[in-house]
Amino acid sequence: MALVAAGAAVAQAFGRFTYGVLLPAIRDDLGMSNTVAGSIATINVGAYLFGTVVVALATSRYRLLVVMRVGFLFSTSGLILAAVAPGPAALGAAMFLAGFGGACIWIPAPVIAAGALAPSRRGLAVGLMGSGIGLGIVFSGQLSGWVRATLGDESWRTVYVVQAAIAVVVLVATLVFIGHSQTRPRSGRAGLAGFSVLRRMRGWLPLTLAYTSFGFMYLLVLAFLTTRLEDDSGWTGSEASLAFTLLGFSVIFGGPIFISMARVIGPRASLTLAFVLWSVLVLVVLPGWLVPGLAASVALGLLFGGIPGMITLYVVENTSIEQYGPSFAAATLAFGVAQMLSPQVGGLIADLSGSFAPVFVLSSAVAVTGAFAAFRLPTGVAEPPTL
Repeated sequence: MALVAAGAAVAQAFGRFTYGVLLPAIRDDLGMSNTVAGSIATINVGAYLFGTVVVALATSRYRLLVVMRVGFLFSTSGLILAAVAPGPAALGAAMFLAGFGGACIWIPAPVIAAGALAPSRRGLAVGLMGSGIGLGIVFSGQLSGWVRATLGDESWRTVYVVQAAIAVVVLVATLVFIGHSQTRPRSGRAGLAGFSVLRRMRGWLPLTLAYTSFGFMYLLVLAFLTTRLEDDSGWTGSEASLAFTLLGFSVIFGGPIFISMARVIGPRASLTLAFVLWSVLVLVVLPGWLVPGLAASVALGLLFGGIPGMITLYVVENTSIEQYGPSFAAATLAFGVAQMLSPQVGGLIADLSGSFAPVFVLSSAVAVTGAFAAFRLPTGVAEPPTL
């Protein structure tokens, strides 16, 4: 469980979200515009999108554990390249490797973790995946703040050096210690990116729409949070890093809290509430007040950990182990399309308007659409398949 959670940290916190917290330093050191910076983030999520298609095909032919191990090779290679990247082109290539590897790790990870526990504790397993990401974000935020404060913005590569070293250790430990009892899939037919399998799951359409809304709305905030606070609100680099760190710390608890809530009031009510809260809290950040902004960052972290955890658990509990890989990959493909567009749109809006305020307003509006989609989920509990 600990290693799978650490793998989630490497895939998501290191390979994807570190770029957001380092963005002001990277942008200034490499002389990039917000549009170019957003394009590099788009490369990362575009690779994640491509990875979901590959995973949908691969998991219908190969064991989930094999796919996850391959993902570690790509993610680790991406972090190593980022640590030595001399310019935007090399950094973009690094983000591609990290994004592709992230998809290969993240999609199999929840069901591999769930297989390590009793069926009644699947929620705990899925929640701990989000906790791993949260710990990784906390570490990244603190490390980034310390490096920028003591070594200067031009030393941002040091953060990736440390993360690459950790990724190598986790990779080796994963290859040695993690196992999974799944037999090799026999079908090999997942349809177009797994959608033919996904459509067999009850509530697949509203769940996919909610997941897509989440993919677009959250990255508008996480990719530009520190830049918004520093550029528009006049926060210092240390204050902005603190906000990102608090957000990451609360992610640790978001998955278990909201998954427990979903067990009590059902996925429809809990997901709808989470989307509504996101819509409100994003607007709290806009005035730039320090204390409310830090408090909103904590709450947004809980939601960031809770929403994908509830969505993942829904798929785990409504599919068989053979259907899970293609189904979750197909849902993640729609999620990935939204992610690919999100940072590019956000960077372009910021350049055109001269402010990140419209970007955050857009995130709030998209959260409302997610709430409407979540409200369409079926009620009641399906008979869980055997893992």
